[in-house]
Amino acid sequence: MKVLFIGDIVGPQATAYVAARLPVLRRELALDLVIANGENCAITSGEPWTGFGLTSALLEHLLASGVDVITTGNHGWEGPDAATVHSHPRVLRPANVPDTMPGKGALTLDVAGEPVTIVNLAGERGVIREAQPVWPAWQSIERQGTVIVDFHGDSAWEKMTFATAVDGTVAAVLGTHTHEATCLLHLLPGGTAFVADVGMTAPLGSPGGFPLTHFAAKYAGQDWRALPPFALSDGPVTLGAVCLTIEGDRTVAIERIV
Repeated sequence: MKVLFIGDIVGPQATAYVAARLPVLRRELALDLVIANGENCAITSGEPWTGFGLTSALLEHLLASGVDVITTGNHGWEGPDAATVHSHPRVLRPANVPDTMPGKGALTLDVAGEPVTIVNLAGERGVIREAQPVWPAWQSIERQGTVIVDFHGDSAWEKMTFATAVDGTVAAVLGTHTHEATCLLHLLPGGTAFVADVGMTAPLGSPGGFPLTHFAAKYAGQDWRALPPFALSDGPVTLGAVCLTIEGDRTVAIERIV
């Protein structure tokens, strides 16, 4: 089984880039499953500011182009379409948040005649205020067949620790959220692939796919609202993705796709 996982897609331009390129990638890589983190797809430059999130139109565009499952994270509930987006059967949000928050944290699909369970989790610190402990949430999830985890979080150490704890029981733990791809791709002893962060699919020119001036001003105690309107970077779009080769519910190879 060949699985492509696409890291945080940042903005409508990057969404269009993925949609245009994915049919070719599905054919060239003989992909059986495509998963993408789409919590930042709706970021736009200028005013009015509607947040990050994902719109229904961008969601349908990705699915029509060949994305099978869309994961999210801390920005998944932003934007006017959030309730509709999270009611879609192919959209996930972190499982370790209260059930009162819209959406679901896991999904099992038939892929090439085999069950595959995709799980979305979030780090316990610094990502989602309402996030609950990861391990109890993980244990409560019904999992079938091959299991792939999007672990959305700031801490590489937390992601590494979780991956080590589940090594041999899942095919992959793939980190998202920081937008900064980590170099090393790991195959753990039990057959679990791990990368601390897949990286972003976004316009280049600034860390994160957009200038961090607003975030930096807030960090420094300044009035970020006095700054010019938020803007995406204006460089060419880059693809942040990894491809897994899975045999018998375990990963035998992981490679970056750019």
